[in-house]
Amino acid sequence: MTRYVSTRGGVEPLTFKEAVMSGLARDGGLLMPERVPSAAGELERWRKLPYADLAFEVMRLFADDIGASDLRGLVEKSYGVFRHPEVTPTVPVGPVHVLELFHGPTLAFKDVALQFLGNLFEHILSEAGGFMNIVAATSGDTGSAAIHGVRGRGRMRIFVMHPRGRVSPVQELQMTTVTDANVHNLAVEGTFDDCQNIVKDLFNDLAFRDECGLGAVNSINWARVLAQIVYYFYAAFRVMDKTGADKVSFTVPTGNFGDVFAGYMACRMGLPVERLVLATNENDILARYFNTGEYRTGAVAATLSPSMDIQVASNFERYLYCLAEADPRQVKQWMGSLKSAGSITTPGACHGCMAAGRGDTAETLFMIREFWERHNYLLDPHSAVGVAVGARFLKESVPMICLATAHPAKFGEAILRATGQDLARHPLIDKLRGLPTRLETAPADTAAVAAIIRRAIAEG
Repeated sequence: MTRYVSTRGGVEPLTFKEAVMSGLARDGGLLMPERVPSAAGELERWRKLPYADLAFEVMRLFADDIGASDLRGLVEKSYGVFRHPEVTPTVPVGPVHVLELFHGPTLAFKDVALQFLGNLFEHILSEAGGFMNIVAATSGDTGSAAIHGVRGRGRMRIFVMHPRGRVSPVQELQMTTVTDANVHNLAVEGTFDDCQNIVKDLFNDLAFRDECGLGAVNSINWARVLAQIVYYFYAAFRVMDKTGADKVSFTVPTGNFGDVFAGYMACRMGLPVERLVLATNENDILARYFNTGEYRTGAVAATLSPSMDIQVASNFERYLYCLAEADPRQVKQWMGSLKSAGSITTPGACHGCMAAGRGDTAETLFMIREFWERHNYLLDPHSAVGVAVGARFLKESVPMICLATAHPAKFGEAILRATGQDLARHPLIDKLRGLPTRLETAPADTAAVAAIIRRAIAEG
């Protein structure tokens, strides 16, 4: 049976279901499988599978304490709500292949993982009984996707924190127009990093965590990463079949390192990837690290791609664990240095297939305009960052797959600024305007948020 261990080595190994319900390890680390299974011998068998069948095959390698029929049912239920029959289709656009990850309920790639995680939580809770209070931080898309994954469910309540005034108006609407009794939206007076730190503080307060039955939907939860591994395989298979290539490259816009880490895991499992290109905006701590070996925190800059306006990437610790060859002592030393000095330097930053670059606001606007005028294809600003950086790594013999992480309708102001036209529309967004909203403002203070959670629990 696959076991899950902490990157900091302070807890006993867990089963998959225990890891899912734990979220963050009780020693403050992140949970990782003890071994990464090889898929090299399965690639040909998997190559033609529909999305849900492929998801089942990939997930069963990591979730072997869930019965096959139950897992298949969870997968089919999760991806049956997507608007495209391929779930995550790949579209050739100019010199690249765009992997469209925005066909779920909230028009963002987070739906791929959070539809699955909501159903998975419900399945595990129904087996064991009990109630879960989910605490989440969002820089934009995670919040609405998590809310839509758990809204109205009887055994779950969710508290979503977003940085006040630092998400797009559409992203805020997608969260605050959900007024189900089990959904609580908190606008925190601070940055996403403040929200993320509050989540970690609450989980590291073990007495509070146990008292309130906390659960995690941020990408600190291993199930989030697992669900995202699938579309790397799916896209690579489809593009290799279309082009005749024997390997591909990916470019991934990222802020919190969860999506690109899923790609890194796919590489380690044996997917033939030449380059996995990490793309950041002006908040370029990750790009700087992969190009210099130094990870140094700084101030958060507000950009056109707010979901990437992050300085402390929570999933980076998982990469450090891999870089340290699964030595938790080394990880603890690095994380201690990061906390005390605000920086660390490691040897061999670009491990395996990794590469990185930064795309600023000017490049983002240029790429949105260029793709619209040349190819009649509209990119959202996050995806445009990925395309701009990926363009530096194009190689004629190796197709480049660019992850489109959100629908452009979520970022109408950026599209208008880039093209001069009001092009970014979608019926799911249009119908939100004018709906009632519910929102509570909170200071960037762990105790204040804990008090809000306790009050909501007491009120039932």
